[in-house]
Amino acid sequence: MTQPDRQTYPPLNTLKPVTDDVWIVDGPLIEFGPPLLRMPFPTRMTIIRIGRELFIHSPTPLTEGLKEEIAAIGAPAWIIGPNRIHYWWIPEWCDAYPDAVAYLAPRIVDQAGDRLDRISDRCQPLRDRSGYPWDGAVDTLPVHGSYMSEIVFFHRPSRTLVLTDMIENFEPQKLGLFARLLTWLGGAQHPDGKMPRDMRLTYRARAEDLRAAVDTMIGWNPARIILAHGRWYERGGADELRRAFRWLAKP
Repeated sequence: MTQPDRQTYPPLNTLKPVTDDVWIVDGPLIEFGPPLLRMPFPTRMTIIRIGRELFIHSPTPLTEGLKEEIAAIGAPAWIIGPNRIHYWWIPEWCDAYPDAVAYLAPRIVDQAGDRLDRISDRCQPLRDRSGYPWDGAVDTLPVHGSYMSEIVFFHRPSRTLVLTDMIENFEPQKLGLFARLLTWLGGAQHPDGKMPRDMRLTYRARAEDLRAAVDTMIGWNPARIILAHGRWYERGGADELRRAFRWLAKP
């Protein structure tokens, strides 16, 4: 097994069934972080089918093999950038699926520079709780912070909660020593993955709003939680939310 295989969740770039009408795709490693603190992040996309239309959350690279698999389950209709740093592969998905619309969380356009210019006429804002074509099956919950707004989704038929960076859960055995230390210090290491400490600071002024959002997610009683980075939670979603956000409890 190669080093990238040990750090990711192979097989990569292929559909993995989660439950009825829900799939994940584990993608490659990316390097992320400030220059002296960069570390490898495994990536993960979630796909939800609504009728024959596909909701593509935080897309990973679109390989030819994956494109063939997707054709067998439906047609991508909505390509989701759920927070300001999850947008990189959106243009290639829009190129491959000209009828799809990209929905972008606040500040993605500023963060992306000119990367999204060629698809700007196909981008819609993603900032509200409703008014989307997927409302009949998927709840949308914006969670706004001072640096980053993350848009959370809940697929009601399967009780699947889809997060991006609200919880990160890096498995230490997949990390080098430096990354293991960073994720431990950041409070984002399995088996106690949480919102990273630096991200928590950006919600400090909106702690009540964040508590309300977490209460909403717990109230949905999710059966599972899919994360973009690290090991996701296949069961007990509501309990994992209570554990992961215990730092947010009122004194």
